[in-house]
Amino acid sequence: MFRRFYPNEYLDSAYQINFEDFYKRGYRGVIFDVDNTLVPHGAPADARAIQLFERLKGIGYDAMLLSNNKEPRVKMFNDAVQVHYIFKANKPSPQNYRKAMEQMHTQKETTLFVGDQLFTDVWGANKAGIYTILVKPIHPKEEIQIVLKRYLEKIVLYFYKRKIRRESNER
Repeated sequence: MFRRFYPNEYLDSAYQINFEDFYKRGYRGVIFDVDNTLVPHGAPADARAIQLFERLKGIGYDAMLLSNNKEPRVKMFNDAVQVHYIFKANKPSPQNYRKAMEQMHTQKETTLFVGDQLFTDVWGANKAGIYTILVKPIHPKEEIQIVLKRYLEKIVLYFYKRKIRRESNER
């Protein structure tokens, strides 16, 4: 029942992902959520975010910001990192995940998605067939509708972690 929301990986931060390893495995595009994935909600790109995108470009990745926010918010962040972006993405609809891959010239087998929310970010990427990496939110301050979803996410994450433990015990 909850499996549609499960990420392929669950990490503490987008900044700890071994993108070099994923590149060796054939991945060429990375789609990111912005708020609470890369910076606190509403914050501009900081030095760490700018360095990450420089690193990705140096490895050979194409990158995309995919956000449900309005254009001024996403453009403000993108002005510092200079990648592709889609605003008002209507996540979890898979349509703009596919549009992102078209713009990056990647396929679902060569694209990663990184985000902090199960019911929008991960579910949409899963529906599009993309490898998903869920990261913990950067900052606890969030809009009320997201706070309410976080309670439901805790339930899904409980079953996800139980599944992961069971699989590791079987090995």
